[in-house]
Amino acid sequence: MTPIASYPAAPDLAADSYVVIGLATCFVKEGGKLHPVQLIEPIPSAALEAILKGIPTSYEMALATTLGAALDGDTPRQPIEFPAEAQFCDNFVERVFSTARTYSARPVAAAHIPAGQVRSDFNHSTERKRVLNSERIVKTEDNVKQHSHTHKVL
Repeated sequence: MTPIASYPAAPDLAADSYVVIGLATCFVKEGGKLHPVQLIEPIPSAALEAILKGIPTSYEMALATTLGAALDGDTPRQPIEFPAEAQFCDNFVERVFSTARTYSARPVAAAHIPAGQVRSDFNHSTERKRVLNSERIVKTEDNVKQHSHTHKVL
């Protein structure tokens, strides 16, 4: 049976499609200092399974919900389980649709957190900081020096 199309941008998904939304601790660099920011973002099924195996993660908690609860049309809906000061990630709507598809493709992953439940027993760590506004500046000194015979045919 095909799902009832509720979203023009995702006709293959319905309002009752399962999705996991996470609360992550990220950082923003301002004036040379890092400031913590709580971010609401979807957690794909593969990432959730890795997190549940105990890898260090920036996620403090995860809420299993549906697209209908996470979105009001094309507008993100703040979960009441998350702090009011938490912000939505960039491209939240597109990412939540993509995330819902990962659970549709792998329904067994939805068994980790029952719909409507919150899970927070993760290995939460901010040792490796997720900096949201970082820029990579590539310099000539970053190039790896290769041996002079590397590209020669001997």
